[in-house]
Amino acid sequence: MEEADIVVVGGGSGGSAVASRLSENGKYKVVLLEAGGKNTGYRTRIPGFVAFQTPKTNWGFETVPQPGLNGRRGYQPRGKGLGGSSAVNGMVYIRGNRWDYDNWAAIGCPGWSYDEVLPYFKRSEANVHGANEFRGGDGPLCVSDQVSPNPGSLDFVEAGASLQIPRNDDFNGARQEGIGLFQVTQKNGERWSASRAYIEPHKDRPNLQVMTNVTAERVLFDEGRAWGVAYTQDGEAREIRARHAVVLAGGAFGTPQLLMLSGIGPALHLRTMGIAVRVDRPEVGGNLQDHLDYSAAFECDDTRFIGQSLTGLVNSAIGVIDWFRKRSGAMTTNYAEAGGFLKIDPQAPAPEIQLHFFPVALEDHGRTVVKAHGYSGHVCVLRPESKGTVRLASIDPRAAPLIDPQFLSDPRDLALLKQGVKAMYRIMETPPMTNYKGRDRNPIDLNDDDALERLIRARADTIYHPVGTARMGSDDGAVCDPKLRVRGVTGLYIADASIMPKLVSGNTNAPSIMIGERCADFILADLG
Repeated sequence: MEEADIVVVGGGSGGSAVASRLSENGKYKVVLLEAGGKNTGYRTRIPGFVAFQTPKTNWGFETVPQPGLNGRRGYQPRGKGLGGSSAVNGMVYIRGNRWDYDNWAAIGCPGWSYDEVLPYFKRSEANVHGANEFRGGDGPLCVSDQVSPNPGSLDFVEAGASLQIPRNDDFNGARQEGIGLFQVTQKNGERWSASRAYIEPHKDRPNLQVMTNVTAERVLFDEGRAWGVAYTQDGEAREIRARHAVVLAGGAFGTPQLLMLSGIGPALHLRTMGIAVRVDRPEVGGNLQDHLDYSAAFECDDTRFIGQSLTGLVNSAIGVIDWFRKRSGAMTTNYAEAGGFLKIDPQAPAPEIQLHFFPVALEDHGRTVVKAHGYSGHVCVLRPESKGTVRLASIDPRAAPLIDPQFLSDPRDLALLKQGVKAMYRIMETPPMTNYKGRDRNPIDLNDDDALERLIRARADTIYHPVGTARMGSDDGAVCDPKLRVRGVTGLYIADASIMPKLVSGNTNAPSIMIGERCADFILADLG
């Protein structure tokens, strides 16, 4: 039997960070098990190729039918391979709001206030502008300004600023509210995934072993202690022993799935699936929160925007050439180039709405081809009240889980989203955005609330930030404690976005990396 001191399951954002940090001092042998491949090719290195992922790099999950979305199945892309979703995402570097973390501490997660997590964000970051009060300068994760933002993205910011939305050059600094260009996880025009940051530079580290194309089937226990992982590779069933700890980092879908396959979860559901109950933990797979996004797509005649035409093809070819020659040009785009954070209620503790601007007329996550050139504005409710579940569809670990975000099940989310959509349209209807004479693909009378509700239910879907399905807390119902130890067993930790008790006010990749950094320190402290 293979042996290690620590086995990490999942090489995504949290998994890459925790595996690297745990193996850093050379004291412990760490084995990282990843279901996908290495993700070292151009498909994941060229930022603009995010639109051309395949089942090798994207799990491509779907939700169960959503009553709040007219019974539609939502799309749930998740990164597959080293780097996880950080290898295929929009590269936006956002941490969330100070209030998010202070609220985590207030609701039963001591040690997770903003002042306590900020050092871990800074430790992970190598910002192109160097270190300051809020930023890290010499960490492994490269964070940069965009190399070649689209002119339309700059005009979106100008239009918002003309409406007295404050400009913001750093959404992760002293103030989150405002409008501006996002910083991205890139270095010199290349995507900088968590794997490139934490794993690739240390692939020759003698005490770090990375195994790809591995399917973890269940955690192995002896008298309540996690002692290893059963997995398959190349069709062969194997086991690996973990002398000290097993760390789950499969994300908001993969981690609860593996916990339930291992007998930790809602007892009735496990028994229904024919799984022996090791720990009855009803909240495993519960508390699922995600950012529901409404997208308005506009067609226009300006060929500087991305589009399907002869000119668009030429622009893309030039962009690829520019990228290979000097790592600049159109292929450095992260698509979600500009955006903002807005308060609808002036008394809210933090912005309730996030905007993303894309220099392409995006429909159905890009799966519906729009031949015209154009742009799109996206709106999401940052702290949704709607909560859903992840459940097993099968005892086969290769089967996709049942994902039910229960979008818009709480009417407060719809009310806020309506206000956010109206705010986004005000920007689109303000110069210099009006100079593009955009033609709305789904025109709407914003004064007709019933029509707006129908349009939202017909078109809204995720903007890819699922969290919370193995939440931490100090109460008995929490799946793990504030030091990320799974309750009811020993030697088992979680290092991904599933531990979030509440969804943060922003994109979730940076917080997931921070969670991996913190989990490593918790484990090292426990090991003495």
